[in-house]
Amino acid sequence: MILFPAIDVRHGKCVRLLQGEPGTETVYSDDPADVALQYQEQGAQWLHVVNLDGAFDDPSGDTTTDDAIQAIVDSVDIPVQVGGGLRTFADIEYVLNMGVSRVVLGTFAVERTRQLPDVLGWFGPEQILVGIDARDGKVATHGWQKTADVSAIEFGKEIRAMGITHVVHTDISRDGALSGINLPASLELAEKTGLRVIISGGVASLNDVRWANSADGNIEGLIIGKALYSGAFTLPEALAVLKE
Repeated sequence: MILFPAIDVRHGKCVRLLQGEPGTETVYSDDPADVALQYQEQGAQWLHVVNLDGAFDDPSGDTTTDDAIQAIVDSVDIPVQVGGGLRTFADIEYVLNMGVSRVVLGTFAVERTRQLPDVLGWFGPEQILVGIDARDGKVATHGWQKTADVSAIEFGKEIRAMGITHVVHTDISRDGALSGINLPASLELAEKTGLRVIISGGVASLNDVRWANSADGNIEGLIIGKALYSGAFTLPEALAVLKE
């Protein structure tokens, strides 16, 4: 299993939100690239970066956040995946041209599902993930501000049939809350769809890392955000759990 330290960028700064709500922002660093470099030095194999300005359709932070993401990519040698605000083919191409290894499509995948085969054909399946962000089992879009009338499982089956193989699954109610991961929901998604699932949201302790690592099924990774920033545990401690 791969651990993905999360770097959420808003107005060029490294921040964390509670359940994706814009008004709950806590700034952890003015230099996201420095945070990225620290994670690499601590042993990270991948980084998970979210453009919150893009997710919220907030143009006021576009330039500074794009610059911050570019700086992250330039500062590390490990692969980086980026999501948030990728609504068009041009958006996807722009981010991949930064040197990003793969992108996470959320709103685009929900609202333009029929175009996913074209996206896979154009950019390659290894560079495309879909974010399935669920609130009470329903898929949320537009920075989690809207909820679509489709369940995570139904949507997962649909995109798997179109060629998507990997997803990031977030339980919004747990994101940034340090309340523990919703492993049963992620396992159900993996088992019923055949998708390879990266779990996001709620990691609170090393027990969550241990639990996810011991799970059967298509659990490919775990994204860790606030637990690292708050000092609940360190990345080296989490990586050590994978070797137990």
